[in-house]
Amino acid sequence: MTRCPVIPVLVIQDLALARPIAQALVAGGLTTLEVTLRTPCALDAIREMSRVDGALVGAGTVLNADDLARSVDAGAEFIVSPGLTTQIADAARRLDIPFLPGIANAGDIMRGLDLGLSRFKFFPAMANGGLPALKALAAVFGQVRFCPTGGITAENAPEWLAHPAVSCVGGSWLTGGAFDAARVTLRASEAAALRA
Repeated sequence: MTRCPVIPVLVIQDLALARPIAQALVAGGLTTLEVTLRTPCALDAIREMSRVDGALVGAGTVLNADDLARSVDAGAEFIVSPGLTTQIADAARRLDIPFLPGIANAGDIMRGLDLGLSRFKFFPAMANGGLPALKALAAVFGQVRFCPTGGITAENAPEWLAHPAVSCVGGSWLTGGAFDAARVTLRASEAAALRA
């Protein structure tokens, strides 16, 4: 969460673009990449992107322990899930892999703290009340750090990142539209500079 201010949230539809996308993002200074398990080629995309020098590739949209195991087998170096279950937390602990579970409220955070976690994805960030909601949670849970994801844009990312409880944000805007390596690298360099 501290390597880059923005973690690209990637939905890879075309496996042939996996490595070029990773290369463009890394060239722009974003080296922590989350590949969501939302497409048939996602695990292969993790394998391809992991071959890019400087890329730290993880799996997102991990819904259960089987997803987690398959992701680790594909080379994922961290796990992101949209929610928090004991099953996934236990699997991450057994495999000794960094785990960033999604939370939406105080109860989720308390369950995570009981499981020994203190880093969470606030998801979906905008739908769950945006920055005012996160500020309210951060005031109660001072030891917790967040990665807001869901509705984060190039325009609102700086405001989120200005809050001391926010270690980074996740966003899909970096690779939106038809793939253009130069444009992705430019967006990545702009995002990397948000906490320069």
